[in-house]
Amino acid sequence: MVQDIFLTETGYLADVILPASAFPEKTGTFTNTDRLVQLGRQALDMPGDARQDLDLIQEIARRVGLDWHYNGPEDVFNEMRKAMPSIAGITWDRLEKESAVTYPCEAEGDPGERVVFTEEFPTATGLARFVPADILPAAEQPNRDYPMVLITGRQLEHWHTGSMTRRTTVLDAIEPDPVASFNPLDLSAMGAKPGDVITVESRRGKISLYARADDGTPQGAVFIPFCFYEAAANILTNPALDPIGKIPEFKYCAVKVTVGGELADVSSFGGGQVLAETQAAAEPQSADVAAAE
Repeated sequence: MVQDIFLTETGYLADVILPASAFPEKTGTFTNTDRLVQLGRQALDMPGDARQDLDLIQEIARRVGLDWHYNGPEDVFNEMRKAMPSIAGITWDRLEKESAVTYPCEAEGDPGERVVFTEEFPTATGLARFVPADILPAAEQPNRDYPMVLITGRQLEHWHTGSMTRRTTVLDAIEPDPVASFNPLDLSAMGAKPGDVITVESRRGKISLYARADDGTPQGAVFIPFCFYEAAANILTNPALDPIGKIPEFKYCAVKVTVGGELADVSSFGGGQVLAETQAAAEPQSADVAAAE
């Protein structure tokens, strides 16, 4: 079961898809890592059969036997206040008047603390403890068979898996196709030029995409954004866990690169489809105008 506003790669695998509400279509609070609790107010009506997230969650809860009866986001927030002393002093009325309050705010009327630990830290001595950290090598290192390092990350134009940004006409037109960035010297050494199709392969799989020259990419490395489902970077990445943080090692693995390959097809979004549809829709109108002239 998936609850989302767009059909994502995960959604394609779901048996049931619940049409949720987007950011401007609902009222609720958003809390940033700077501890600012902000009230977001509904500005748009939901399209089609979309429903409020809270309605969907409550309906699921009732169908599995839970007696949930929240009249709205205010009820949920008040329950959060009871469970979280750090926001106990933030009332819904205050959020409606001030729009945002910074926690900790433990009692009603407290101003909220934008800066914490101004005098001491919450330790027995009141002092912070700094621990030196050693750099641990990655679990998988380059060798003769896999001589390059794969780095994955985001593009400016596309967010995460691109399920929204690759459906946006301008952003998809700027970056429609999967690309791998190389230092120009590496690209020249392998006999490829920008725009050529190349194949990147690790011990776990391989993908084909377009080569791009980038002076900012260090020699010996290849950078691939993970927003392109038709050339999914995580097919290549190493799932080995960091022994301390238990974080998968998705940002570093050994790969080899060959010139050539077969590009995978795009499905319902990406690949410049939105722009092509817009242009196709405009052509009959242009023809009508020309005929009228």
